[in-house]
Amino acid sequence: MPPMRLASLTCSNTDILHALHATDRLVAVDSHSDAPGIERAARLGPDLNIDVDALTRARPDLVLASLSVPGMERVVQAVQAAGLNTVILDPTSVPDTAATIRQVGTLLGLPERGEEVAAALEAELAALHRPSPAPARVLVEWWPKPIIAATRDSWVTDLLTSLGAVNALAEREGRSSPLTLDEVRAARPDLIVCSWCGAKKLRPEVIEARGLGVPVVAVPESGLGRPGPRLIEGARQIRAALDALGR
Repeated sequence: MPPMRLASLTCSNTDILHALHATDRLVAVDSHSDAPGIERAARLGPDLNIDVDALTRARPDLVLASLSVPGMERVVQAVQAAGLNTVILDPTSVPDTAATIRQVGTLLGLPERGEEVAAALEAELAALHRPSPAPARVLVEWWPKPIIAATRDSWVTDLLTSLGAVNALAEREGRSSPLTLDEVRAARPDLIVCSWCGAKKLRPEVIEARGLGVPVVAVPESGLGRPGPRLIEGARQIRAALDALGR
């Protein structure tokens, strides 16, 4: 029986497939995905504007969709309306992310590899934990103008907790929220993480120029904005920044 033909509609799903050594099964992928081994897959356009006709022509046996990108609901509806076999992945925490990796491994007939990747993520995050009597308040900024940052229901909240820090916006509902500069100030962050989604270049100096007097660290979106195995990359960078603060 030939391997299942796969399509991935967002970077986080593609990163999971790469970690599972399954990118050779991809026949279609969004244009933002950058994992190695996807060169022969048809490109479908950006995750919020997937070319469903091109996706259909690729004849995937399974489409890995996602709701982790705001606005993907419309894309998912169009894919399902096209009659394609679709699994929607929507992790909002670190445990959810690990469970999603295991889920995809099982779907592909690779449960042992799924367990290995998920367990490695959990173990590495646990090793980065530092207990603190006064956990650092960290604000993760997804976009600079308007300022948009991760709020309570983002995987960022859980990730920061696993490091021994807290999301400075943990009391604000939703996955992300636009903020005024006064609202950023009121959140009292000890550290701001510049992780702009879709930006060609991170410019932490833009955040520093706001005059808040708060240290800023740049973490690529690939290591923080994708709920998948690469979260460990962002976690390591934030851990180093917290260590530099003595927190």
